Amino acid sequence: MATTNIEIRTDLVTAEEFAKARERLRDVVLHTPLVRLTSVTDAAAYLKPESLQPIGSFKLRGASNAVAQLSDDERRRGVISYSSGNHGQGVAYAARAFGVRAIIVMPANAPEIKRRATASLGAEIVTVGPASSERRERAEALAAEHGYAVIPPYDDAGIIAGQGTCGLEILADCPEVDLVLAPVGGGGLLSGVAASIRQQRPECHVIGVEPQLAGDAAESLRQGRIVEYTAAETSRTMADGLRTQSLGTLNFAHIQRYVEQIVTVTEQEIEQAMRHIAWDARLIAEPSGAVATAALLFHRQELPPHRTAVAIVSGGNAEPATLLRVLGSA
Repeated sequence: MATTNIEIRTDLVTAEEFAKARERLRDVVLHTPLVRLTSVTDAAAYLKPESLQPIGSFKLRGASNAVAQLSDDERRRGVISYSSGNHGQGVAYAARAFGVRAIIVMPANAPEIKRRATASLGAEIVTVGPASSERRERAEALAAEHGYAVIPPYDDAGIIAGQGTCGLEILADCPEVDLVLAPVGGGGLLSGVAASIRQQRPECHVIGVEPQLAGDAAESLRQGRIVEYTAAETSRTMADGLRTQSLGTLNFAHIQRYVEQIVTVTEQEIEQAMRHIAWDARLIAEPSGAVATAALLFHRQELPPHRTAVAIVSGGNAEPATLLRVLGSA
């Protein structure tokens, strides 16, 4: 497999590295605002709408940070990644900005809206089966064959540093925050946000949220080891961005250090949260992007005491048919 100058790491990302990533991305990603969730009355509650990023997802942060650090030779050879959708768009967007060829390996069951958006950014799409392991293995094989630089979706220090810039923005805009909720699939966003926030504000609680039908991260944290679900199990959830079968190794190390718990939410709660976000905050959330808000709305008894909460809306790339069905329901 082709290597990149993004060093394979086993140690945790430092506050200095998060700060460097923030400077690197200052003119690349949008500093998304905090939007008040007015229907939550017993505490101040805000949404962090990463759905407003140019690709509709937080994934632009990590992908851009990784591509920006490639050497000229690596850029000439091109990049490859594997993704169910949003990370693929992030890599394609960043590659286009640097004039780099991009190949994205996607599962056959990826939402069509994400597949089309990735292709429209100039990336070449390679389709495989539904398992996250299938797309990783295919990407690694193609990289070994053609010399592409691999941009992994989550288990990488550069990706974690980029995603952590979301946490730095939360602290800048809301220094008094004492609870942050983030969705978790492979763990890139949660590990980056938790580390970047708690290195500066250790008293702030950072909670991960995932669907009950893809609850491998919650089980991993409980057991103290990485638990893997099958593709058939994770495919049951409508939250397609969180169907990763297990946490990344480096992500799990950050989560063990900085995350105190992971809450799971039902499919019905995800749909209710999507509607709540639309009607209360006038924002569109894809199912994966609504899970953190679902925990804030429906699992208050499981959350630590707090006065100011921020739920990250990680993406807004919902399939039109799904969005119409969910928003049209009572």
